[in-house]
Amino acid sequence: MIKRKVFLLVFVVISMISCDDTGVFDQYKTVSNTWEIDEEIEFSLPNLDSLKAYNLFINVRNTNDYQYSNLFIISEMKFPNGKIVKDTLEYTMAAPDGQWLGTGFSDVKESKLWYKEKVYFKESGEYTISLQHAMRKNGEINGVSSLEGITDVGFRIENVEKP
Repeated sequence: MIKRKVFLLVFVVISMISCDDTGVFDQYKTVSNTWEIDEEIEFSLPNLDSLKAYNLFINVRNTNDYQYSNLFIISEMKFPNGKIVKDTLEYTMAAPDGQWLGTGFSDVKESKLWYKEKVYFKESGEYTISLQHAMRKNGEINGVSSLEGITDVGFRIENVEKP
């Protein structure tokens, strides 16, 4: 009876993981002990169909050691022709009561954060995305040099779902 329950649980988990039709690219980079302010996390994107639209996401895994309710990120998308699009992004990581908004069963929570919607990659060649944190404490000019509690930073590309 116990073997049957374990088999059923494993089957359900594998089924949930394998049913991701929209995912085109999903990669994580592990942050060492802390995410340093000058540490850029870079992703080289695969060749993508120039006729399709894609949704882009930044994925962040954090622990209870993360001391803030939000996260500021500076992103750079580098195009094959040399053009660079730079954005400063703010994401809410916790509800007003302090509960993490990410998903997960342990003390590690994963947040899937919108980056760009319905993007076309019209140029052929390599696109890269670089991310670095831009956290500052209230009232301070200098940024937080070592950001604790972020364990992994990821980038995900999904096909735009047709209605």
